[in-house]
Amino acid sequence: MIRFLKITFLSFFIATSAVAGSDGELELSKKNNSTKDCFEPLNRATFALNQGLDKAFFKPVAKGYRSLPPPIKKGTGNVLNNLSTLITIPNNVLQGDLKTAGINTGRLIVNTTIGILGIFDVASEMGFPSYVKEDYGQTLGTWGVGPGCYLVLPVLGPSTIRDTAGMFINVMGGDPYYNISVNGNNEYLDGELYAATKMLSAVEFRATNIDSFDNLEKNSVDFYASVRSVYNQDRENKIKNNQRGSIEVIYKEDEGWEEIDSK
Repeated sequence: MIRFLKITFLSFFIATSAVAGSDGELELSKKNNSTKDCFEPLNRATFALNQGLDKAFFKPVAKGYRSLPPPIKKGTGNVLNNLSTLITIPNNVLQGDLKTAGINTGRLIVNTTIGILGIFDVASEMGFPSYVKEDYGQTLGTWGVGPGCYLVLPVLGPSTIRDTAGMFINVMGGDPYYNISVNGNNEYLDGELYAATKMLSAVEFRATNIDSFDNLEKNSVDFYASVRSVYNQDRENKIKNNQRGSIEVIYKEDEGWEEIDSK
């Protein structure tokens, strides 16, 4: 029981260190957002804590990860993407997108077998459509559930009440990988391996977005407000299946920077 609680706690807080994902770019603009920051003083305090943890641990580890040979990073990213289809497929179904669910199921089968557990993205080479991640927070959004209040979670970072509920669905049976590794009695897949892959996913995301976050922080009057706006815009875009949005932010010097209002 203690082991189960330990793995559940660890998995929750490192499962998706950035719920928003990291596909594409998001150009910041002044835009009113309907998501209320109901707990702003507490959120800012948690944000400051997370910044300290990031500078002390996550960013240095991410920099080390970036120094790895490109084939290793590519293979690692492919494996993590392959595992993420286990969550994407049921969300495709819940959103009524059966065609994409079928395509992603085929992608999972091809990459897991021919691609050697997802190390190689054979499906893309075969002409499968580009893979787009889905999660339970997005599904709730497509069902008409509002985001609720904006939240900053310890370690995890930006979220909303809706997206946090979506994370709990993962550990309540919505993530097949979690079910097999943590809840199952498998000799080769256990809770520690599940937690390790989720931690690796967090490190890979941070490594991918080091420059983007550095640019955002450097050019923001209020870094907290900028991250909040980026996150909310990203989630709104993903729920609308506008995949141009992402938490990855690119500062373009030739175009200048348009600061986001903090209110």
